Amino acid sequence: MSGTGTNLQALLDTVHGREAEVVAVAASVAGAPALARAERLDVPTAVFARSAYADRHVRDAALADWLAARGARLVVLAGYMELLDGAFLSRFPGAVINVHPSLLPAFPGLAAIEQALAYGVKVFGVTVHFVDAGVDTGAVILQRAVELPDAREPAQVLAALRPLEHELLPRAVALFARGALAADPENPRRTIVDPAVAEAVAETVAEAGADPGPAAGVARADEANRAGEG
Repeated sequence: MSGTGTNLQALLDTVHGREAEVVAVAASVAGAPALARAERLDVPTAVFARSAYADRHVRDAALADWLAARGARLVVLAGYMELLDGAFLSRFPGAVINVHPSLLPAFPGLAAIEQALAYGVKVFGVTVHFVDAGVDTGAVILQRAVELPDAREPAQVLAALRPLEHELLPRAVALFARGALAADPENPRRTIVDPAVAEAVAETVAEAGADPGPAAGVARADEANRAGEG
């Protein structure tokens, strides 16, 4: 993460200590306000600034080592603006997920909301997906759409998408923790979600509720069953 961490707060409010445990929070920017959210609950934190390492691969290896040492079994990225290398992903196979502010595969990469506005779309959305070696190309776990036919400004769209992120990301983490996600053997691009577990998880997350505070730019990662945020 690198920002205020409202998605992290949603995880801390709804799944931490219930469906999963956030065991670590890592930031790419020193002094990111999201770090304070974790520290208030005594969750270990660390900063892995790109400038502190010889190259990205060395930084990614250090991050993977730190998360693994704290028992992370799922890494959750939120707003993390750099690609993780293949060596990092191989340390957590099938266990890195991301939240993205568009209905993938539309508008991947940076400035997704700005891309959508420039294209003139009327429907926006949020995707939680597994991370692979591509840019927002991993298998979709959950999606939600919202109609905003008159939207003109990124801030307007972001304000509408934030509540969706704060709902879908905790649900995805809880589904992973309960073993309710599986790859479709007929289509590796599709993630099968156990419907009975999905219903129970939706109720649990809704009951827990979340108040992440004012919406702002975020970048974050964390972990299910043993959760590590990077």
